[in-house]
Amino acid sequence: MNTKTRHISAADTTEAVDALLISLTHPMKTEIQLIRVAILDADPSIKEGVKWNAPSFRTHEYFATTNLREKAGIGVILHLGAKVRNLEPGGVKVEDPTGMLKWLAPDRASIKFTSTQDFKAKEPAFIALIRSWIKHV
Repeated sequence: MNTKTRHISAADTTEAVDALLISLTHPMKTEIQLIRVAILDADPSIKEGVKWNAPSFRTHEYFATTNLREKAGIGVILHLGAKVRNLEPGGVKVEDPTGMLKWLAPDRASIKFTSTQDFKAKEPAFIALIRSWIKHV
């Protein structure tokens, strides 16, 4: 895995995410913060920044973006960054024993949370998915 961080702009910082969240008016702001903490705590190699006008997360490439426009909840889009990658047939292979992932493409999936209680119930499985997903980035 390439451990060089190629992200050095002002948007690729925790400070940028903090500023975005301060200015954000969203009914699920608490859940956004819970998601943020869970993703950052999942692995020490994970950093954050603002990408696509939303809190986003990376190792050496961005791999997760909060979906602030999710209807009736808050979403997280898992992806492999902006570059097209050659994948094995069937796409990204991650264990999802709880069926939390909704596949959007072979290299992209979404997860939705409807409340703090929903997030807390799914948090251990969510963290396991993040740890599994970053192995493919």
